[in-house]
This record gives sequence, C-alpha cells and structure tokens, in this order.
Amino acid sequence: MDNANKRAGFLDEVRGFAIICMVVYHIAFTLEEFYDINVPFLFDEWFYLIWAVFAGSFIFISGIVCRYSRNNIKRGAQCFLIGMMLTFITAVAAPSVAIMFGILHFLGISMMIYGLGAALWDKIPPPAGIAACVFMFAATWNIDAVWTRYNGEYVMAQEGVIGFKLIPFLSFSLPRALYEAKLLFPLGLTGAGFFSGDYFPLFPWVFLFLAGAYVGIYIKRGSFPSFFYTTRVPFLAITGRYTIWIYLLHQPIAMGILYFIYGY
Repeated sequence: MDNANKRAGFLDEVRGFAIICMVVYHIAFTLEEFYDINVPFLFDEWFYLIWAVFAGSFIFISGIVCRYSRNNIKRGAQCFLIGMMLTFITAVAAPSVAIMFGILHFLGISMMIYGLGAALWDKIPPPAGIAACVFMFAATWNIDAVWTRYNGEYVMAQEGVIGFKLIPFLSFSLPRALYEAKLLFPLGLTGAGFFSGDYFPLFPWVFLFLAGAYVGIYIKRGSFPSFFYTTRVPFLAITGRYTIWIYLLHQPIAMGILYFIYGY
C-alpha cells in the first residue's frame, strides 16, 4: 500500500498532545506539593479519569512505535537507564517525591519485553493478540492493594485482585505477603507507605503497550486511513517525536521558573 512504512503523523500529534498534558499535570502537582497552592481539579475523580486516558494513549502509541524500531532491546535499555538516573536525582534532590518506577522505567522494560519476545508475539494473530491484551489489561487493573492509616499504622483497606470484581468466580485475591515484600512495586504490588512521584507499574500497563504493538502491525502496513499518515499540526508532531527529552527537561525547567517567581 502507498502508506506502508510511512511515519504516522497523526500518532505523533496525539503523543505530542499527551506529553503536553503530562507537563501540565506535573506543574500542577509541583504547585500543590512544594508551594501549597491549591489546584482544584488535581485530585478530582474526573481528572484522574482524564489522566488515565491520556497516559494510556501515550503508552498505547509507544507500543505502536515499537514496530518502527530496529532495536527495541537497545532502546529499552537506554530508556530504563535514563529512568534510573532520574530515580537517583529525585531521591537526592526531592526525596519526598522520588520517582521509583515512572514512565521511563516502564517504557524501558516494556520495550525490552517486546524486543526479547518479538518472535513469540508475532506467532499470535494480531486480532487474538489484541483481544488477549485487552482482557489481561482489564483483569489486572485492580492488582494493587489500597492502604490506609489507622491508629498510626498502615492497614490494607482493599485487597489487590486479579480478575473482575463484579464477577466473583472470576476474581482472585492476591496473598498479602506479595505486598509486604515491598520489592514488587514494579509489578504493581505496592506495600504500605509506598510512594513514587511518577508511577507506571508493569501491570496492567504492559498489556496496553503490547496491544499497541499488535495494532502497529496494521499501521505499518498502511492499512489505516490516509489521515493517519498526514501531519496537520507540525508543532504537536515535533513535540511527539521528542517526548523523552521533554519529559526529562520539563521538570527542572518548571522548578527553576517557579523558584524564580516565588523565591523559594
């Protein structure tokens, strides 16, 4: 097809818009956390839903982009290393909001998972792969437990489950010991008091990433409508091509500007 192997400009634009939204969110969080400035929408339930949609779109498109990469294992290792550098920097500079397993850690591991298992993933027909990923994404959505403080101690207020809460025989509670180990947070199993300034665990998000990789087969073939391969908003498209650098640089720049404005 004429669009085969062409860069999907529309996806660059969506990814660019998503990273801009992420920047706005991080600035709002910084105002709340460091400057005690109330941002009304930040912790509203509706805003969390919007955040999940844009974060999910970013991850889904990142999975699609894997189909265009020559070496996902190398890209993933580089991305994860940058994420670990960010963990070290935030742990030293702002330990209260240190990033333990953020979007760069997640994307790095996901790229490597895809790259290492590429031969296996490609044996699965795309429709079956997409269906399986969507099912597993939904089934692991509630894998994390909810903790609360009671009489000065953390108490598990809600168990983490695999399956579907509305269907009892398809819902299985996970052992408390998995959460108390405190080392399984990259999988989405967080212990009492865990916090990460940016947090994207492998479960459920890796399944959305892999679903994108399956959809990417069709996009790379040129099977999508022509508008997918056309750039209409160059600014967003360029932004979408440099998301990692924007993610890395926006926070120190924003902190510097806020420090200049507020003087502390």
